[in-house]
Amino acid sequence: MAHDANAPAPLWLFMYHSVAYTSPDPYRITVTPDRLYQQLAWLRRRGLRGVSVSELLRAHELGRAERLVGLTFDDGYKDFLDYAVPLLRGHNCTATVFALPGRLHGSNAWDADGPRKRLLNADGIRAAAAAGMEIGSHGLRHLALTSLDDAALEREITHSRDLLREITGRSVAGFCYPYGAVDTRVADAVRAAGYSYACAVKPGSLTGRYALPRIHMGESDGPLRMRLKRRLHPLRRRGVRLEAPPAGVVAR
Repeated sequence: MAHDANAPAPLWLFMYHSVAYTSPDPYRITVTPDRLYQQLAWLRRRGLRGVSVSELLRAHELGRAERLVGLTFDDGYKDFLDYAVPLLRGHNCTATVFALPGRLHGSNAWDADGPRKRLLNADGIRAAAAAGMEIGSHGLRHLALTSLDDAALEREITHSRDLLREITGRSVAGFCYPYGAVDTRVADAVRAAGYSYACAVKPGSLTGRYALPRIHMGESDGPLRMRLKRRLHPLRRRGVRLEAPPAGVVAR
């Protein structure tokens, strides 16, 4: 296949969840603080910097994203504030945390096999934003959006953003699909709601501004695996041509 010299470079986005000393970890959602420190240090030694998704997209649109990596933390666990924020700030990095404003005093009850992990409450979300982190929506209650009717889908997408805006006093640019579950109807609903981007996992043909693919980062991702992931990334992820967000929406 001929190389397209005008094709955009693949965006590099990491997907994290919890940062804690937790065992067992049946869903592979937890990275220890020690491992996260190593991963961030690995990036910085190579002249790379972790940033929020909004910052990555702005740089991408200006052709300046080559040395940036988008860092995302799904579910909005309390340990993001306890462990991830100090490590990110210590490495001069930022990130996007996708919170669940319908579960402010709850836990990851959707993970049947546990272990139970506390989620950020309103004060925690405000503290993460004050520390320079981007706050995005993960819906209200961590539901698979592709199985919802239109009314429930609209509530998960729109009301979650409204609640986060009330909590932080800031606009909410990004959305993340729980379980990575997205189809054309759901992506169109997120765009119509006024978000400027959305994150998925492996969206295939839907890849674009409203279905950005990400790479899972886990406890097993040490320096060797990270070198391999970086080398294979251009082959496994095609470049994203970003369509414009809806009129009146500005990526932040």
